[in-house]
Amino acid sequence: MDHRTLACGLLTVLCGVQGIATMAIDLNRTHAANPEWPGHARFHLVWQVMTAALLAALEVALLWWSGPAEPRRFFLVLLLASVPCLAFLIALLSRRIYGGSLSDPNGIPRARITLGRIVFHADLNLVAVLAALVSRVASAAIYWNEPVSEDRVLVRPGTWVTQPRRVRAGIPCRGPRLIRG
Repeated sequence: MDHRTLACGLLTVLCGVQGIATMAIDLNRTHAANPEWPGHARFHLVWQVMTAALLAALEVALLWWSGPAEPRRFFLVLLLASVPCLAFLIALLSRRIYGGSLSDPNGIPRARITLGRIVFHADLNLVAVLAALVSRVASAAIYWNEPVSEDRVLVRPGTWVTQPRRVRAGIPCRGPRLIRG
């Protein structure tokens, strides 16, 4: 499997999880079916969940559609898949303005992590969003990285010449590079 297929596979999993997990987490008794929530708030929640699910389906289709501009489509999907995560962070940072909170008494409580005498409380939504963004950066790095092998030749003690062999569009590219030390 080449590095681009691996990156597309990773991004497919991330998009699928983002679409399916959002529905599983929000379309239940703690959110969309919560009788304590106003009907209009539940409407907006279901609207947001369906937008995320449809966006995830579109992202997966764009990733695997055979046609021109494959690298551009990959990065478009990467950008589209990051929008809900970035929107979450904006909502998180601006929650004092509109009186929002990360959880409510009927929802999922924060995780309690104890390291010796130090106790941390972590919101699982924030942890998941940060992990998703880091995973997207990793998939971009995998996609963008091209396999390189180097032939090192000792020129004189302490000096090596390396011949990187890169393959771009099936054409080997070679060029010497001096490394001292």
